[in-house]
Amino acid sequence: MNQFIIKVCGMRNSENIRNADSLDFDWMGFIFYPESKRHVAQMPSYMPQRKKKIGVFVNATIEEIVHKQKEYHLHGIQLHGDESPVFCEKLRTALRQNGNSVSLIKAFGIAASDDLKQTENYENHCDFFLFDTKGQQRGGNGKAFDWKLIDEYTGETPFLLSGGIGPENAEQIKTVMLHPRFAGVDINSKFETAPAVKDIEKLKSFILKIRNHE
Repeated sequence: MNQFIIKVCGMRNSENIRNADSLDFDWMGFIFYPESKRHVAQMPSYMPQRKKKIGVFVNATIEEIVHKQKEYHLHGIQLHGDESPVFCEKLRTALRQNGNSVSLIKAFGIAASDDLKQTENYENHCDFFLFDTKGQQRGGNGKAFDWKLIDEYTGETPFLLSGGIGPENAEQIKTVMLHPRFAGVDINSKFETAPAVKDIEKLKSFILKIRNHE
């Protein structure tokens, strides 16, 4: 078992999904946010067989999320909006009532150390946090924040690093891995040839480097 998670987000194209499915990463993300350039409006004809499927939502209702979880057999739900701790707990309860063991990930935009304080109210309500770059868009800004800020995170919930991670960041990420709550990385736009189309060779090279095989 790999010691940390690699999530490739923003997938939609069936052939691209099929080609990526053979690579050494763990989670594949599908964005159910209509305003995203990577929005999944209908189920691709090929869905991953070897990866856990993560659905990304922005201020969706619990009913919408539960419906998509069933339809796509999602293993995880990532919340990228203004969802409150109470909402997270209600969602977890709703998912469990359907007999599902689904991971809940809450994303936070980070620009300064104070932004990390917002995680405190979410402790024990989520399985993972995701630290992204604060920007005008809900994710997919293609820019990194100052990763040194993560040194100030003292919470108990494990986190994934996101926001503008590209092939050139493989070595730099290894310093973030030293944090005791580091759980993995979430990569997206810097590995694309077009929105929702990933460059398989770039992915393969990056994964080899970050997994210490190269």
